[in-house]
Amino acid sequence: MPATHTTEKVARPPSAAPRPPVPRPAPRSVRLWRGLTPWLFLAAPLALLVAFTYAPVVNMLAYSFTDWDGVSPELSYIGADNYVEIFTRPELFQVFFVSGYYLAASAVQIALALYFATVLSFNVRFRNFYKGVLFFPYLINGVAIGFVFLYFFQDGGTLDSVLALVGYESDRAWLGTSTSANISLASVSVWRYLGLNFVLFLGAIQSIPGELYEAAELDGASRWHQFRYIIAPGIKPVLSLSVILSISGSLSVFEIPYIMTGGATGTETFVIQTTDLAFRFNKTGLASAAAVVLLLIILAVTWVQRRLVPDDKVDLT
Repeated sequence: MPATHTTEKVARPPSAAPRPPVPRPAPRSVRLWRGLTPWLFLAAPLALLVAFTYAPVVNMLAYSFTDWDGVSPELSYIGADNYVEIFTRPELFQVFFVSGYYLAASAVQIALALYFATVLSFNVRFRNFYKGVLFFPYLINGVAIGFVFLYFFQDGGTLDSVLALVGYESDRAWLGTSTSANISLASVSVWRYLGLNFVLFLGAIQSIPGELYEAAELDGASRWHQFRYIIAPGIKPVLSLSVILSISGSLSVFEIPYIMTGGATGTETFVIQTTDLAFRFNKTGLASAAAVVLLLIILAVTWVQRRLVPDDKVDLT
């Protein structure tokens, strides 16, 4: 028989994959520039922050221990006399009672903003139009708002004309007494800042996963139950932030009462009083001490609020 030649294939063990080359470390100059690049981008904003925020606060703190009148180049150190005068003159602290009107108005404002944000987070007709209507007042300049509502509340103005259309003849001077003037001014603040809280709440509500709403609807949950067990816990951090902003804003109200009444008829706030001390009575040292006291009060209120309502992470699952 003729010899047959067969070719045998011998299985060879697979060769090991080649090791990737070890990258060489970048030169020291390159690593240095990489480390400096983020700080180069932060240099300008940090410089502006120090120049226009922290440096003025330090200067204000230094002026609070002097009797500087804001004009003369010489400063006389008087220690803590300005702070003693603030805490021993009751009329300087009585203006804080005016902040009570704005605190009450802030509660109304937060409730309305939360209501509108909850309603417009669902599928409502013309909801984009309503969003714009609610947010638009926040975009208007505060001085313009003050002048508009000054004519709105004046005798025979817009408000009296509207009330006359429904058969109510009013002879009230809306800005003539302390109570009616403060209520009127606080209502203007509600109208102006409602849009800010509304946008904050709306963004927080829309960040909640939609699967939670679908699961709640399948379980037969009503809108109220969805708000109570899904929306309210989900927006707790934003609600806490809104409360802090409302309290600090109520203690430092300035624009609207200053434009509309100038602090007359019992509408003077602590900031208006501080401004008058500095620019009207040339007591910049005393005004600086008052500003420091206001800053400390706001920080203390914020700290207490954060302790009472800690910013815990919300888990809705």
